[in-house]
Amino acid sequence: MSEVARLETWRQRLDGWMMYVPFGALLASSAMVPIAAAAGLPHLPFPVTALVVLVTAGWLLWWVSLHPQWRNDRGRMTVFFAGLVALIFLLVWCSSFYGFFAWTGYLYAGYALRGRLARLAGVSVMAVATALAQAGGLSALAEPSSRIFFAVLLFFNLLVANALTLIGAMNDEQSAKRVEMIDELARANAALEEAMRENAGLHAQLLVQAREAGVHDERQRMAGEIHDVLAQGLTGIVTQLEAASATPGPASARHIDAARKLARESLAEARRSVQALRPQPLDSAALVDALGEVVSGWSALHGVPASLITTGVPRSLLPEIETTLLRTAQEALANVARHAAAGRVVLTLSYMEDVVTLDVRDDGAGFDPSAVPDISEEGGFGLVGMRERLGRIAGTLEVESEPGAGTALSAAVPAIAVGAAA
Repeated sequence: MSEVARLETWRQRLDGWMMYVPFGALLASSAMVPIAAAAGLPHLPFPVTALVVLVTAGWLLWWVSLHPQWRNDRGRMTVFFAGLVALIFLLVWCSSFYGFFAWTGYLYAGYALRGRLARLAGVSVMAVATALAQAGGLSALAEPSSRIFFAVLLFFNLLVANALTLIGAMNDEQSAKRVEMIDELARANAALEEAMRENAGLHAQLLVQAREAGVHDERQRMAGEIHDVLAQGLTGIVTQLEAASATPGPASARHIDAARKLARESLAEARRSVQALRPQPLDSAALVDALGEVVSGWSALHGVPASLITTGVPRSLLPEIETTLLRTAQEALANVARHAAAGRVVLTLSYMEDVVTLDVRDDGAGFDPSAVPDISEEGGFGLVGMRERLGRIAGTLEVESEPGAGTALSAAVPAIAVGAAA
């Protein structure tokens, strides 16, 4: 249970207990009437007083205790409060000691009346009854000095009663506004949580769609490579062998050597295409370990110091994401080897709450990112290929470089763990 609900429960219990207080005040006042009579204070005959007390107790019992659901009925509560006011004045007329009961009318003004003006009018009437009891009852108004005393008492009773009623009304209004604001915040938080869940589901769904699109693109790429490289190589081999069989002598050896060369090139292309389907380091190691092997192997091959730094808590990601990060690192290191002439390379793999980033920085020659050459047989497709591969999994690639100042490459991908797409 929340703190607000707990406070509201206690407030309702307190309101329920307060409804028993008037019965106690009525009983205590009735007990003091005989004492007042013995002291010679004015009072009406005991049978009349007892009758009014019984009617008052029955009135409270009927309207409040036996029918608590009538509290929200403005018409019934107006009748109840009017009857209670009349009975309180009758009790004060019977004996001024019923002033101890008269103040409970303030409680019922807040209980039965709705609206600030209605409550102010109700407590003002109760202030008259209370001041009258404090002055000694109706008989005390016969003397001019008693009337002055009554006027002073009435002024202070009206002042205090109306001031406390206004403060209570403002507190009730502020409490109602706070409760409404808390309810609105709760609804907003629930809507936000639902939106976040939907966003996570949509993100995973987009990743699945991107994976399917990536599979389609990879199939097209493989088909293109088989057609453009392997099929053409096999065609060239067949052509050279046919030429060798048709051309005896030394020329035949030349055609056989050409066929052998085409066969080796085609075999290398076939191996490269097969390896591109799934990075071998990831088959038996986590992404961090696989990247470490790639970095150490590259450093040993090219003689350039290279290191890998990992931040955050590593966790298993979807295979597509890990494969893309590893391919990005391999391509970035290949670019450094081909173009940068760097003296040092640092890779940083950062695991964050929503994204995983891979930063590759070198202190090499650098280049102008706005003047990247077009794709050709000599190259130019490294950055384009990385961006396309990252784009398939909703990732991004940023490149910062300038001639003579090294290069900083940053790839960011969604941090979707294994099983999230389900």
